[in-house]
Amino acid sequence: MPEASIHFLTIGAALSAAAAALHIACIVGGPAWYRALGAGEKMAQMAESGSWYPAIVTFGICVALTVWAAYALSGAGVLPRLPLLRIILCAITAVYVLRGLAVVPMMIMMPGRSTVFWGWSSAICMTIGIVHVLGLRQAWASL
Repeated sequence: MPEASIHFLTIGAALSAAAAALHIACIVGGPAWYRALGAGEKMAQMAESGSWYPAIVTFGICVALTVWAAYALSGAGVLPRLPLLRIILCAITAVYVLRGLAVVPMMIMMPGRSTVFWGWSSAICMTIGIVHVLGLRQAWASL
C-alpha cells in the first residue's frame, strides 16, 4: 500500500478518534460541556437534572466514532482487515460528507442550537469526509 493512502486514512482515523474523545469529555464535563460543545440546552438541562439520556446518547456517538476510527485504521493497514471494509469505509465517508452538506436541514430538524454550532460542526464533518474521500481514493485498490 502506498505511503500516501496510509497517511490520509490515518488522519481520518485520528479525526474520528478526536471527535470520540470530545464526546467522552462532554459526558465527564457535564452540563457546561454539553453547552460549550453545542449539544443544545435541552441536553444540558437533562444532564443537570441527573438524566442518563444525554450520557447514553453521547456514549453511543462515541462508540460509533471509535468504530469508524478503527475502520479507517484497518483501511490504512494499521489494524487487521475488518469485515466489509470497502463498503463500510464508503458508508462512513458518505455519512461525514452528507452531514457536512446537510447544515440547513439539520438546523430545521434540530432547532435550539446556534448557527455557529451548525456552521462549525458541518465544516468539521465535511473536512473529515474529504480526508476519507482522499484516503479511499488512494487505498481503493488494496481495500
